[in-house]
Amino acid sequence: QVQLVESGGGLVQPGGSLRLSCEASGLEFFTHAMIWFRQAPGQEREGVSCISAKEGFTKYADSVKGRFTISRDNALNMAYLEMNDLKPEDTAVYYCAAENRYSNRCLMVISEVDHWGKGARVIVSS
Repeated sequence: QVQLVESGGGLVQPGGSLRLSCEASGLEFFTHAMIWFRQAPGQEREGVSCISAKEGFTKYADSVKGRFTISRDNALNMAYLEMNDLKPEDTAVYYCAAENRYSNRCLMVISEVDHWGKGARVIVSS
C-alpha cells in the first residue's frame, strides 16, 4: 500500500521559513516524480513545485520562484519543500504527490498524479 506522509507544517510569521517533508513508502520511489500542490481556503488545488525522477529536474510556480526549493533523497524515500520568505498568500494545505514517470521531466498536473498524501497545513500570519 502506497503512503505519502507530510510533516513540517505549522504557523509562521510573514518572512519566516518552514521545511515540509514527505515520506514515501510502498512504491519504487526512484521511478516517481515528486510534486507539491497546495490548496488555499476556497481555492482550487494548484501545483507549487515538482522534481523529476531522473536527474532531479525541477519546476516551480511563478508565485514561489526564488523562495521555495524542492529536493529529494532517493536513499531515504523522502521529498522536501524548503519555503523561505513566506507570505500570507502562501497559507494553504500542502499536499505531497507522486507520479510514476521515470524521466528527466516532471509535471504539476492533478490528472497525472498517481498517489497523494493527506496534506500539511501551513498558516502564514502575524
